[in-house]
Amino acid sequence: MALVTTGVVVLDCAEPEKLAEFYRELLEAEHVDASANRVEIRAADGFRLALRRDMNATAPSWPRPENSLQAHLEFVVEDLDGVERKIVSLGGRPTESGDPNGPTEERGYADPAGHSFTVRRGVPTAPKQG
Repeated sequence: MALVTTGVVVLDCAEPEKLAEFYRELLEAEHVDASANRVEIRAADGFRLALRRDMNATAPSWPRPENSLQAHLEFVVEDLDGVERKIVSLGGRPTESGDPNGPTEERGYADPAGHSFTVRRGVPTAPKQG
């Protein structure tokens, strides 16, 4: 019998209900649990994400070098332009768009609370620089 039955990525934020709605819409997920201080969602592929209330939460300063990126979410998509439109319509913002002179296979964003995430098409081919 496995000791660990599932894993959940948890993001701290001031308003978990609002941030859960952003990710629920983006991932077309469903609410699976909610309390006064935590909301959890599950995407169709089983990915679980919880948003936990922390009234002192501050957004990461990435990509500024004085507070380098420690962790981020990554989502695989087919239509980079389509998902970007959806992210922006839900209150997210682009942080990194890649090389404007060629096709971009990965793009960086911040959710409404400032957490970093990327969307990518296919498998990454090289390590991230910087």
